[in-house]
Amino acid sequence: MLIGYARVSTGDQDLAQQRAALKTAGCKRVYEEKVSGAKRDRPQLALLFDHLRADDVVTVTRLDRLARSTRDLLDIAERLDAAEVGLRSLAEPWADTTSPAGRMVLTVFAGIAEFERSLIHERTGRATAKAKGVRFGRPPALSGDQLALAQRLRDEGKRPREIAATLNVHVATLYRALSAGSGAERSAAE
Repeated sequence: MLIGYARVSTGDQDLAQQRAALKTAGCKRVYEEKVSGAKRDRPQLALLFDHLRADDVVTVTRLDRLARSTRDLLDIAERLDAAEVGLRSLAEPWADTTSPAGRMVLTVFAGIAEFERSLIHERTGRATAKAKGVRFGRPPALSGDQLALAQRLRDEGKRPREIAATLNVHVATLYRALSAGSGAERSAAE
């Protein structure tokens, strides 16, 4: 059975267009509410979930009527899937979990959301570690003492190839270390 869900955000908005579109689409029952989509506590949506049976299809005029965020949409879709219920959007034909293509699109969205969550976790973990003084990446090729020696030898007129040979590093490594060191000196002077 097709079951509709219609929602508007404020009391002064009208549900008539959504109701008509859902009835035209063949919905036998329509749950309606006037509440922000950002709220997780939506009484009519909860009631809809309570009355679902396997093989029902929850139909909305647009996905933003059902959920305000990708995470919220995926949570709802997972609940529907667990209840063996489909999801269909009239405005977004690709959002139809009763078809293989619609399930694939929702799976891609779920993968993107999971990827985004892992990036956020990684960024916040790195930020915390950096704040505690943890260094990331490869260790510097030259220690602070070696860098000071390289700068002194350069100031004395030694050629970069000689300095690099003395420190047992490639000349490109020496150039990078010296340019990074002079950038740090400039920052400290400012």
